[in-house]
Amino acid sequence: MSTTSRNAATPPARATYSISDLAREFALTTRAIRFYEDSGLLSPRRENRARIYGERERVRLKLILRGKRLGLALSEIAELLDLYEVRRNEKAQLTAFLALLAERRTRLLQQREDIEIVLAEIDGIERDCRRRLRAESRAATD
Repeated sequence: MSTTSRNAATPPARATYSISDLAREFALTTRAIRFYEDSGLLSPRRENRARIYGERERVRLKLILRGKRLGLALSEIAELLDLYEVRRNEKAQLTAFLALLAERRTRLLQQREDIEIVLAEIDGIERDCRRRLRAESRAATD
């Protein structure tokens, strides 16, 4: 058998990662990865006591971290990941993701408005404090 036909018949090797590999790649602790596993977000295969992560887990970890950066709760991230797993269809997942993003945007805009109000209040209080200090300094020199 020629090497060409032998190579064509051999399936490509599947990429696997140790927990340390993923921790390094994503700048996480192994404890954080185990937490995601305990939360049901990752499910590596086990060989004896070793966790073997495949490309599926690597992609899921990447999506978990993206969701966290966006401020999504782990339960929301799990829901999105589960939608894809159950339906093997991005349409439901993307529709749910758009709804979550719209909700997150609304919350952030409200928080920004609240922050601007508090900052304006701080500005007013600071002006009042400075005015009172100046008045007190003038009274002390008179």
